[in-house]
Amino acid sequence: GVVEPQLSACGMRPGALGYAMAPGAERVLDLPVGHSLPLGQPRSGLEIVTDRCLFMPERDFEKEAGCPHCRREIGEALFEHLETWMPGETDNFECPECAFEDDINGFIFPQPCAFSDLGFIFNNWPGEYFLRGFLDEFSDRLGFPIRQVRVRL
Repeated sequence: GVVEPQLSACGMRPGALGYAMAPGAERVLDLPVGHSLPLGQPRSGLEIVTDRCLFMPERDFEKEAGCPHCRREIGEALFEHLETWMPGETDNFECPECAFEDDINGFIFPQPCAFSDLGFIFNNWPGEYFLRGFLDEFSDRLGFPIRQVRVRL
């Protein structure tokens, strides 16, 4: 398998549970020569997040967003709206410039980020080398589009 079947303390936070990387992870990555997987290393497991969460880079995230309808910059208003999005009051956001309303993930983000009740965190996996076929199959099995967000701590 790609990950070990049993939960273990391989999450990012001390004591956080995840699924440790298994040798089969090599099948879903196209690693350059000389790169190796962090097999058996602490904090290199797959964590599954089932709480409403914002997934975004920890460093240098500029909180920019655009409306897909009017194309105006609306980042400040959208990120202020998270106060109503986080508790689950709504999944949508309305553009303050043109009143276009859509799921918050339907807006344009120049830097990858995602808003969801479900997330998969591949701690310390070299995500830039995930095979496109793996990501496509992952999305197909979920039944939803996925967005890869790279976070450097």
